[in-house]
Amino acid sequence: MSDKRRILVIDDSAAIHQDFRRLLCPERGGSPEQLASLRTALFGAPPARARPAGPEFEVESAFQGQEGVARVREAVAAGRPYALVFLDYRMPPGGNGVETLRELWKVHPSQRVVLCSAYSDYSWEEIVEEFGETPLLKELRKPVNGHELRQLALTLTEP
Repeated sequence: MSDKRRILVIDDSAAIHQDFRRLLCPERGGSPEQLASLRTALFGAPPARARPAGPEFEVESAFQGQEGVARVREAVAAGRPYALVFLDYRMPPGGNGVETLRELWKVHPSQRVVLCSAYSDYSWEEIVEEFGETPLLKELRKPVNGHELRQLALTLTEP
């Protein structure tokens, strides 16, 4: 069983999926053993206290709302629910993010979701009016700030 924090990105743009993977799953510079050997070769004895690696993310993709809802349903049924879903507001020609959120929460009412978009057909106030003030729902504006994205992912996927 993997210790990675599972994230689903629901967005109609393949480039957005690539960006999320690049920001949340940066290439590791080799195994910890390889890095320790290299550090010892370059600098002598390894430091007394190595800096612990942060959590790793497993990022999966869905390109439309209904596909995302199906993936969440499958993950819950398999006993491996997603820790977090990043959900785009607009996904032409399919349903929008708010419609998808309604369906997601029917399938998995405690699913944490971050709504993402540069534009929205709904104001945040309208969304809060419909879904209520809840720690399960956040908003992230595009273009995405990499540091903000990573901090949201870290905070919202904490066990």
